[in-house]
Amino acid sequence: MQAPPRFAVDVDRFGSGSSVVIDSTAIAFPMPSLADLPAGDYFVQAVLDSNTDFRNLDAPGNLYSLPQKLHLDSAKPGKVAIQLTEQVPAEQFPPEDRYLKYVRIPSKLLTTFHGRTIYLRAGIILPRDYDSTNGKYPLRIHIGGYGSRFTAIRELMQDGSDFRKTWLADDTPRMIFVHLDGDGPYGDCYQVNSANNGPYGDALTQELIPYIEKNFRAVGSSKARILDGGSTGGWVSLALQIFYPDYFNGTWSGYPDAVDFRAFQLVNIYEDKEAYVNEYGFERPSERQADGDVKYTMRHECQMENVLGSGNSYTMSGNPWGAWNAVYSPRGKDGRPVPIWDPQTGKINHEVAEEWKKYDLRLVLQTNWKELAPKLSNKIHIWVGDADNYFLNNAVHLLDEFLKTADPPFYGTIVYGPGQGHGWEVYSEQDLMNQMMKAVQGT
Repeated sequence: MQAPPRFAVDVDRFGSGSSVVIDSTAIAFPMPSLADLPAGDYFVQAVLDSNTDFRNLDAPGNLYSLPQKLHLDSAKPGKVAIQLTEQVPAEQFPPEDRYLKYVRIPSKLLTTFHGRTIYLRAGIILPRDYDSTNGKYPLRIHIGGYGSRFTAIRELMQDGSDFRKTWLADDTPRMIFVHLDGDGPYGDCYQVNSANNGPYGDALTQELIPYIEKNFRAVGSSKARILDGGSTGGWVSLALQIFYPDYFNGTWSGYPDAVDFRAFQLVNIYEDKEAYVNEYGFERPSERQADGDVKYTMRHECQMENVLGSGNSYTMSGNPWGAWNAVYSPRGKDGRPVPIWDPQTGKINHEVAEEWKKYDLRLVLQTNWKELAPKLSNKIHIWVGDADNYFLNNAVHLLDEFLKTADPPFYGTIVYGPGQGHGWEVYSEQDLMNQMMKAVQGT
């Protein structure tokens, strides 16, 4: 395994002058224990993950040490002092310019839920003629891949980028681009209401979007709100369109995270007994290369997340398996997300799987289709590579099976890319914008 070794311990009331020992009893990855680390020279760094609002290790306020080179050999035990002398600075917005703006507002809904002030953030890209007109514009609400931050608009609009060229072109439809923030108390919040993250969907639709529409001359109607995204953003954009069918006027959702939990990657959470091993007794893959060769297994990924999460559990890791679990699972008596499967053995808890059904997008559509079909007519557009690296095409096909026989009929599009992996795009940026504007105009 080529993964950098990681070792972790949980600490309580850790402050100035405190110390903690990381030894062979620490949670380890990818080897079973620190004692199994091959002897040699290593660059070592320590991080105290203390930020409760963001789960990434470089979150504001987290303490860390400077990297130092050490020779480690379990056959010659000894003590090495590592001091947390540095601190990640407080959050600061990048500089704004003519096109780039940043929004940060306190959320009453999320603050009430969490008992501390929680902020909503978004990156804004204004259309080319925004300063020279008094017109109002539709919103293109974009969700990036897993953990994508609202500041990603800087990369999109960097000089010479294809996106910038398209966005500023004469024949590009004029919109306001809104990039949602992909970080939260348990990792990516997925922008929907959940028992652990709180009412993110309601906060988005009742607080953040109204604020943006009021302060940036947006049209401010459901017909002028369009969703799009890929991977995590593919699932989120589709989920928001389904959960708020009257609030949004269409979604363009690429290679979405599992839209049918009978194919949660390669796990059927309703019928499989365990996640890490399949019915034939083999380790279940989590990621494959384009040629089909296995890159990671589910056990491998979850073990890595166990180290990052407190309590030796992926549920608190802030990484994808933990974030999905936080969004879809109920809240336990300890105030933490209940794991869908045991962190060490992978045994699936089918009582928790029942709770996941409210986020199984195919099941939600199938159960409520008579009511939803008229509201979603021509609003759903999905695409995925049929060799998706995370096997996400399997769930899209299951969704497609239902929609092909749905009554009333499904009026939308699902497109597959033969031999294409994760991140395959069927539309150019220009095509995407043109389709979105047609939806806004009702043509």
